[in-house]
Amino acid sequence: MFGLNKLITTTIVLYTATVYSIELDINSKDSICAAAKIVSDGMWNYYEGFRVGGTIGMFASPNYWWNAGEAFGGFVDYFSYCDSDNSTLEKWIYEGMYHQAGDNYNYIPSNQSTTEGNDDQGVWGMAIMEAVERNFTNPESHSWLEMAQAIFNTMDARWDTEHCGGGLRWQIFTWNSGYNYKNTISNGCLFHIAARLARYTGNESAYLPTAERVWDWMEEVNFLTEETNGKLRIYDGANIEENCTDVTDLRWSYTYGVFMTGCAYLYNVTGDETWKFRTQEIVEASTAYFFNSTNQVMQETTCLPSKRCNNDQRSFRSLFSRCLGLTMVIIPDFEDMIRPYLETSAAAAAQSCSGGSDGVTCGENWSVSGWDGVYGLGEQMSALEVILSLIAEKPISVETGGTNRTNYAAGTDTEDTTNKNKIDITGKDRAGAGVLTAVVLAVLLGGGIWMVF
Repeated sequence: MFGLNKLITTTIVLYTATVYSIELDINSKDSICAAAKIVSDGMWNYYEGFRVGGTIGMFASPNYWWNAGEAFGGFVDYFSYCDSDNSTLEKWIYEGMYHQAGDNYNYIPSNQSTTEGNDDQGVWGMAIMEAVERNFTNPESHSWLEMAQAIFNTMDARWDTEHCGGGLRWQIFTWNSGYNYKNTISNGCLFHIAARLARYTGNESAYLPTAERVWDWMEEVNFLTEETNGKLRIYDGANIEENCTDVTDLRWSYTYGVFMTGCAYLYNVTGDETWKFRTQEIVEASTAYFFNSTNQVMQETTCLPSKRCNNDQRSFRSLFSRCLGLTMVIIPDFEDMIRPYLETSAAAAAQSCSGGSDGVTCGENWSVSGWDGVYGLGEQMSALEVILSLIAEKPISVETGGTNRTNYAAGTDTEDTTNKNKIDITGKDRAGAGVLTAVVLAVLLGGGIWMVF
């Protein structure tokens, strides 16, 4: 990899400087998997878990805990589609995901109390659902399914009807900046996880009401609305002080993705044509906005053309790509709408992976010829997911052979049922949160853009 983030151990296959591009045949699974291997190996270069004193399951700064959730979801897919006989890779993924579960196995680890928001926990929930639906090696205690249910239950318990008539706040903890902001991605993650659990378990009554409640609330507060051109528009969120009426007009690809795929899962489990129609609406809105109008290459349109994407935003296409791939295999009727965009984008992403000292480091702007000089975990994740989306497989369920080590009360069956998020916070944690809050507020006031932190 390019730069100072060469954290990988010698047990990983490293690519020499004689390799200066990634070859990709979009019609060949072998070629797709070969390209995905190069890109995923590049992701491990940022991994802290291989370093002496590093944290298992975490990636080098400036990446945050939620970025690790993105990464491990992609690793699960790569392992499942391409490299399921690799016991070493299996061990790395298993250890990284399980280590971050937290003391209560609900992905609220105490050492993330100064940064973790509802969206962060939700992104990890999506990764854990990848493990569930790919039948990835289960822990002996607290199966992936139980942990996904704990994530769902603790998120659902935070539904706040006191402000804006409902919705999840951005932050979990009161001392973190953004606690008074209700953002779409947090609510989208709850919607998405509810939909996947409904389909996987077959128990609609346990999860469908939450998904419906989230969708209805999103429409009520106009976070999700129809534009004059008939296209669905999904906004970023709003502060509770104005009763969520002053909506932030920003669109992000991963937000569209999590709602799109959530709708697809709900159609698959319920057969309700309303959810199919909503899926199509979001697919059409997504392809109209998040792809370059000239060459149909995926881009984070809100920030990429102005070259102002921050570290978080540079990774959003990873989840967006995964969601597009899942949507077209869950509802095959939409494959003709989606696949051409993914094929064009995967080819463009692969050719961008031609930079750095190894010659295969991936870039941010896939529309330019070759590498654009930008690199990081987000660039690697996004390239990996869009390439893997070409060979996405239909997720399994209990009905189709998935394991059923379930616990519908997970996350609520602790000694203290009144506080689903109870963790021990030290004075040092609170001080750190105070400093972090000051920094984040300065950024927000200066740029006026709310984002996942």
